[in-house]
Amino acid sequence: MCSKGLMMVAVALIAVSCSPYRKMRDIRSGTVALSLSVPDEPPLEEDEDVEVSVDSIRGTLVDEPLIMNAIRDSETGEMVATDVIRASSVTARFRNVAERAGYVSISFDVTVPAALSDSRWQLKIQPLMAIQNDTVPLDAVYVTGQQYRAGQLRGYERYRAFLASIITDTTDFIRIRQLEIFLERHYPQTYAMKRDSSYVPEPMAENLFGVTQRDALIHYTRHFKWRMNERRKGRVGKMYERYIKDPIVTEGVRLDTVLTASDGDFIYRYIHTFRSRPRLKKVNLSLDGKLYEEGRCIHSFPFPDELTFYISSLSGLLDDRPKYRMLVLERVVRDNTKALIDFHQGSAQVDTSLGDNASELRRVRRCIDDIVARDGLELDSLVIVASSSPEGTYANNRRLSAARSQAVKDYIRGFVPEDWRDSLVASELPENWEQLEKLVANDTVLNENSRKRIMAVILADEDPDVAEERLSRFSEYRYLREKVYPKLRSVSFDFHMHRIGMQKDTVHTTEIDTVYMSGVQAIRDMDYKKAVYLLRPYDDYNAALAYMSADYNHSALDVLSRLDDTDPKVCYLKAMVLSRLEQHEEARKYYRLCLAYDPYMRHRANLDPEMHLLVKQDNNNY
Repeated sequence: MCSKGLMMVAVALIAVSCSPYRKMRDIRSGTVALSLSVPDEPPLEEDEDVEVSVDSIRGTLVDEPLIMNAIRDSETGEMVATDVIRASSVTARFRNVAERAGYVSISFDVTVPAALSDSRWQLKIQPLMAIQNDTVPLDAVYVTGQQYRAGQLRGYERYRAFLASIITDTTDFIRIRQLEIFLERHYPQTYAMKRDSSYVPEPMAENLFGVTQRDALIHYTRHFKWRMNERRKGRVGKMYERYIKDPIVTEGVRLDTVLTASDGDFIYRYIHTFRSRPRLKKVNLSLDGKLYEEGRCIHSFPFPDELTFYISSLSGLLDDRPKYRMLVLERVVRDNTKALIDFHQGSAQVDTSLGDNASELRRVRRCIDDIVARDGLELDSLVIVASSSPEGTYANNRRLSAARSQAVKDYIRGFVPEDWRDSLVASELPENWEQLEKLVANDTVLNENSRKRIMAVILADEDPDVAEERLSRFSEYRYLREKVYPKLRSVSFDFHMHRIGMQKDTVHTTEIDTVYMSGVQAIRDMDYKKAVYLLRPYDDYNAALAYMSADYNHSALDVLSRLDDTDPKVCYLKAMVLSRLEQHEEARKYYRLCLAYDPYMRHRANLDPEMHLLVKQDNNNY
């Protein structure tokens, strides 16, 4: 009986030892492999019977199975992994998904057959998303066997034990008791300082002990113990590599679960939301799987099959016809600028070193260059008008203004085009009372009574010299002379031009509305806030589309309510936005109206996941 019993045990051991071999044979032959599929049901959602409780074990080391992202069942009180879904999946290799407010969400199921589960193994699953010309690795999924995790945790425990052996308290290296005995025996007075908290300077301590504190410390230090401890510190990195051959990864991990049994397939529902890109039509999803044992990769899973997610964007519904705006072109074109050019008192000479004259004259030159660069315009005249403040007599100011206008004219002749020089005209505005009225009315320093008194003089329509004499008697005159009058000493440049070849005084024409077309392009570029900003004033179909793209659904519905219901695209957008706002009956009404006007829109609706319910209900009616 004993021999039979021993034989049965030996047979059992051989069978157990052959089991992993058979598993690896099936895995390497491709009989057992990971699978990737589109889920046939929406992602698991919370309901009223489930109490949400997020598991916060990420980044910790425990001796129990790890399941990230869990909820607590209110009836049983058990933790249930929301990421682990034991549900059926279909074999469809593609799905239509919607871009919403610049983001796209994709979901897929990763199935790990029960034959891939072994207590000694860890499976790393790395989803890879191909988006345009880039390959983006998503957060990895780890399926870890209980024995494999136990080995990882043992390594961490051994490493922690090594760290605990490193001495951090430096007093452990000092033979304190021997030092105290030495002092008590030979220097009793000094030993008494043990209970004295007063500070003893280094020179005084040296006189008392006969040695320095450093010498005493070195003498009573356990040097061998200190050297051993320093060697331990130097071996921290090597001991980490020795004990922790396979670190537990906590960053860039979507799920790390420890399986205690392999009685069925493991199915993980992976949901990933990402920022979309302009002109993005689809993304491909594949997997990179690796199987580990004792920290070594023992198998890599080839995964040629991919899932394809076709992305539906509202930009496909754009009305990209050019938009024009009406222009009224006048034959006569006028432009002007003004410069604050200072002159010395009583002088008409242009001094570029005085005040801001140099920068002001440079600005005038840039203005002239800009006008010269305009196509289709010809200069009739450039009138240069110098004005002065009311100080002094009107007759003197008239002569001074005329002289200054002529001086500025002569100055700018040096840099205007040669064919402009005969068109330069010098004029004068002796005392700019009209500008003085505006400056006083808008002045923030003068109080209301002062402004009224000064305005009464300005508007009295009397001799300018009399008005100036009356103003000079006001207490506010000094402020006027120092702060307000300098702004009246300016030179204006009035450009009088006409359009070359234009016979009529007025012509009505159209041109591309560049602002509107920039808003349309912003929708294509997925810059929805910019699109809303640019298209809002137009209150049209594309403006509504911009609102919907930015997820401003109430604003979109407000615009659509003012548009023509006989346009199938308008009806389609209304159906979609009403569906978003959960006004399902109205949404069905506009969807049916859209199909009545344009049956082809049914194909567009099949591409929009947001229209799935309306399409399904409509199909059931047939």
